[in-house]
Amino acid sequence: MSTTAELVVAALALRGATVATCESLTGGLVGAAITSVPGASTVYRGGLITYATDLKAALAGVDPALLEHRGPVDGDVARQMAEGVRRRCGADWGVSTTGVAGPEPLGGASAGTVWIGIAGPDAGDGRSVLLSLDGDRAAIREASVDAALDLLLAGVRRE
Repeated sequence: MSTTAELVVAALALRGATVATCESLTGGLVGAAITSVPGASTVYRGGLITYATDLKAALAGVDPALLEHRGPVDGDVARQMAEGVRRRCGADWGVSTTGVAGPEPLGGASAGTVWIGIAGPDAGDGRSVLLSLDGDRAAIREASVDAALDLLLAGVRRE
């Protein structure tokens, strides 16, 4: 049985497409999952770890006013992170994670509040999905990686 990361790499390779990641709460785990698959170098362009809020603007191109007004745990922030990493890394697809792994709340969002962003090759592809996850910090981060890979796979397969 193939892992989701293997399916993502195979789907991207089949289409001659590439992906880049922009991660906050997952700290590089999405990129690590993809690059653990043999042959990932043909589809994975690279990634940004924008754990600090200011780096979401400086590196991923998220609107600073949006970050100031809504904070880093927001659907539009996740979408802009995905769009920004896609552009910055020259990839067909961008996927992002932002949220609260816990144990403490952040900016009014409780632990387990996670946004996954995705941006594809078509201008209108950018979107985000809200997750409300349970568990400890490790479980929330792992579930966030799984959700990001699932969303990416669904997007690539629709292409």
